[in-house]
Amino acid sequence: MTDTPASDTPHPAIEAVMREQALAVGYAPAAAREGFAALLDLDHQLASILQSTTEPMIGQMRLTWWYEALEKLDREPAPAHPVLQRLGASVLPAGVRGADLAPMIEGWEALLDDGEPLDGERIARHAEARGGVLFAATGKLLRVDGMEAIGVAWGKADLASHLSDKAVAASAGGMAEAELDTVLARKSPKPARGLTGLAVLARESLRHPDRLPGHPLRAARLAWHGLTGR
Repeated sequence: MTDTPASDTPHPAIEAVMREQALAVGYAPAAAREGFAALLDLDHQLASILQSTTEPMIGQMRLTWWYEALEKLDREPAPAHPVLQRLGASVLPAGVRGADLAPMIEGWEALLDDGEPLDGERIARHAEARGGVLFAATGKLLRVDGMEAIGVAWGKADLASHLSDKAVAASAGGMAEAELDTVLARKSPKPARGLTGLAVLARESLRHPDRLPGHPLRAARLAWHGLTGR
């Protein structure tokens, strides 16, 4: 692997989510915000691959590049890619290895179109490898344990809100909302509220699908969670 692919331009829908998530990052401890944002950048980068790729084989090749690039961060300087350089500067020094993040690729691979309908097993695999890994890594930056289960529920909810198949979306969304209700039942510790705020926003998307990212009521809900942990 020698060539660095050009940075993928985020889909407009992803850009709206990025702006909203930037608000959530603001509720994290100051020392962890740069790393938190870098991990979200990685998630957006991987999402952009599926948004912009119509050929599954091309998508697989691009995801494979990212898997290898993340693993190499543990033994080589970051290549000239802004997301990888940001991870190298703000995430790895906090004790999160590139190899810890590489399984996120498997979560996105689960969504590549193989001609088969998206079923519960693939949705669970996506949520565990994407959301579970992302939240566990961010929790390490925040010095808060137990974030993986919240990440898995977030992953299912986030995916459900973006599925075009209404039947699959309804099934995944119902399961995700129940899981979010469970994992968010307890008051979130203050250092974790930026991260758990993402789960709160994901649940809002399921409960109020007409309120898109950027809606003022979503911002208000996030602010309430940031202040109270509820």
